[in-house]
Amino acid sequence: MENVLLIGSVADNPVVEDLAHHLRQEEDYSDLISLKSFLNTEFCPRFIIDEENWDNIGYKLKGKTVLLVSTNQGWNTRDELAMRNFLIARAAKDNGAERVILFEPNLFYSAQDRGPRPDQGLKMERSVKDYKKFDGQPFSARLYADLLKASGVDEVITVHNHSISVAEIFSRTFGGLFHDLKPADLFASYMMDSDVVQEEKLVLCAPDKGALKFVLQVKEELKTDDVPLVYMSKERSDERKVEIKLAPDSDIGLDEVRGKVVAVIDDMVRTGNTIMETCHLLKEAGAERIVFFVTHFYSSRECRVNLNDKVLDEIVTTSTIPDILNRDVQGRLRHKMVVLQLSRWVSNYILELLGHKEMQLPPPLYSEDMSSKNPRWRGKMGPFYSSVHV
Repeated sequence: MENVLLIGSVADNPVVEDLAHHLRQEEDYSDLISLKSFLNTEFCPRFIIDEENWDNIGYKLKGKTVLLVSTNQGWNTRDELAMRNFLIARAAKDNGAERVILFEPNLFYSAQDRGPRPDQGLKMERSVKDYKKFDGQPFSARLYADLLKASGVDEVITVHNHSISVAEIFSRTFGGLFHDLKPADLFASYMMDSDVVQEEKLVLCAPDKGALKFVLQVKEELKTDDVPLVYMSKERSDERKVEIKLAPDSDIGLDEVRGKVVAVIDDMVRTGNTIMETCHLLKEAGAERIVFFVTHFYSSRECRVNLNDKVLDEIVTTSTIPDILNRDVQGRLRHKMVVLQLSRWVSNYILELLGHKEMQLPPPLYSEDMSSKNPRWRGKMGPFYSSVHV
């Protein structure tokens, strides 16, 4: 792919390194761009293209597609990374790039997906309480989309964004070129290919109605009608208190989870309150084992404390927030946490997007990162296994 340049918004990014390897980029991504900052702290990226050629200055990227990878890194704030995105995209376009694609697996500012007025956000019925929640705030998701577009970004790829409003905003801003990848096939593959659950005892659980659509996608990927589904309804009294009940239209009742292995599935976890309320309800109903599958894991102290409860047996998450691969970030949860690294899976989507489907990688499309403290760890677990042993 001689006309494609894969770069990162920060140096020494393992996600960029993995993607560059899978996309067969021979030149090191850090040799393609200089990510410098001036003494006054202003960031100034510079593409390093054909240094000895003094012809065609300002058009050295003509005909090129620049794939910019931006992941949440512990030493850079999201605000800093967002500004880097704008400047790198602008540098690409100001030097002739034909196409700029941003891959941001955990899309920034998605929580601010509506404003305090009816015309700000998805057209839906909203309570006065909901409008008041955003009173005085900016409509950040729309601003972020507008700034990316103005900077020169042509397309955006992300992973499992939780907001219908964000999807609408970005799809409209980028003319439909907004790609929200859902890892339902990855979770289903891991359930079938590993010993994390027992298929004959498996029950899928949506912890609230917002998660139901994705859970149904996982069930479809399992390619069986024999896996029952239980789902809950959630009432939030404040930011930290939720009440979980069985949804009236759940496929099965709580009495049917006795002796079963329940896979609770959601898009993200920040505090863990909803998940633990769900897990306690399932355990009280007699569930034998509970495994939490979640795409985005925000490793806050509160989250780690809440999820370090014996009613939750294991956590399977992905590498959309790469810091979770750090054992210190996992804390005491390392004994029951597995991280599925997504680089192979994402690479296949990018290869298809760039018109190189013939170069796609064979399964498995994830590598498994697991601490030796996890009871399921037994040394090497397959050709694509990777782990930092502690």
